[in-house]
Amino acid sequence: MKVLRFSLMLLAFFTLWIPSTTIAASPEELQRQIREMAIQLQLLQAQLTRQEQEIKATIQHLNEHKRDLSRNREHLQKQDEKLEKTLNSKEGITNFAERLNSINEHLKISGLVEVETGFSKDYDDDNTSDITLATAALDIDINLHRYVAAHLMFLWEEDDTEPVDLDEGYIVIGNTESFPLFLQTGKLYVPFGNFESNMISDPLTLEIGETRETAVVIGVEYNGLHVSTYAFNGDIDKSDDDDQIKCFGLNAGYIFANELFGIDVGAGWINSLSDSDTLEEILPSEIEDYVAGITAHAIFSWQGFQLAGEYLGATDNFEVDELEFKNKGAEPKAWNIELGYTFEIADHETVLALAYQKTDEALALELPEERYLACAGMGLIDGLSLAVEYAHDKDYDKKDGGTGNHADTFTMQLSLEF
Repeated sequence: MKVLRFSLMLLAFFTLWIPSTTIAASPEELQRQIREMAIQLQLLQAQLTRQEQEIKATIQHLNEHKRDLSRNREHLQKQDEKLEKTLNSKEGITNFAERLNSINEHLKISGLVEVETGFSKDYDDDNTSDITLATAALDIDINLHRYVAAHLMFLWEEDDTEPVDLDEGYIVIGNTESFPLFLQTGKLYVPFGNFESNMISDPLTLEIGETRETAVVIGVEYNGLHVSTYAFNGDIDKSDDDDQIKCFGLNAGYIFANELFGIDVGAGWINSLSDSDTLEEILPSEIEDYVAGITAHAIFSWQGFQLAGEYLGATDNFEVDELEFKNKGAEPKAWNIELGYTFEIADHETVLALAYQKTDEALALELPEERYLACAGMGLIDGLSLAVEYAHDKDYDKKDGGTGNHADTFTMQLSLEF
């Protein structure tokens, strides 16, 4: 644009200067020169106008481009903010996942749900049937340290533990895989009795001897051998005795298993059988003296077959006014022998089992004198199984205070374990 202005100035100069240099020129020649200069001036002005328009268009385009750059910059800033938030969120998710994995390393949750349908005919030939949520259990295992762990079990049993009961809650100090000695303390089932069974119903040995107390257990496990001793303050006290920790027991056993053969044998002794879960509901809160209990079991397994036997009972009589049988103090005891076979049908684990159980002097505990059982169960999918059981009970004879009659029970159970 400056060049055009300079050209116009130069043209004006020549216009002023030409008359002095062309004085000798004719008027016609001068007019012709003036017209040519005027035409050149118009051409230069038109070119100047076009360039000014082009410059304005270029400036407008640059301004528009500047606005586009500004919008792009704002968009990029927003994208940067979103990206930063995404990265922060991703980092938060990663941290949460790491914390969750850390929790999973120390916390394990498992459980059991059992729904049962039962049909029965009692000793008086009365028929009953029902559908019950037999068991709903939630187990929480906490591994705080290599040598420190805790266990919680919440249990709900219809018509028994309503509302939910804290069935177990204890601390374990020790790790028998690294060191044989361990200590267990809290609410727990003391190691008295084995009670292993393939049946749906509990064995009669369990009905007499299972004992849940707040106790301390000290034990040793090494190469399949296990020995433990325990102590607790029972709910049943001796007459005129202080409320102290005076109940204790001892348990020992050996477990061995390989691909073909397995054996599990053990025995136990407790100085107060009266604190078992069944007996403490029947006995008075104070008794004349503690009655000890003993138990022994043996389980043999071979190529899918399993033979189990267990004995559990009192070592002496209770007082007649505490637990009576045939007008004298009772000495309750029970036996259980069971044969089971585990095999597969179309890749589904299947178990068939037969059992014979017997009690003696356990009429006051409302237990049958004899019980015959048959059970079949199959795993449907991982964790889900279906089982059926038939139980035939024989009551104590009339001369012993019973009815001498028989009772039958059919039970179907759907079980989910996770």
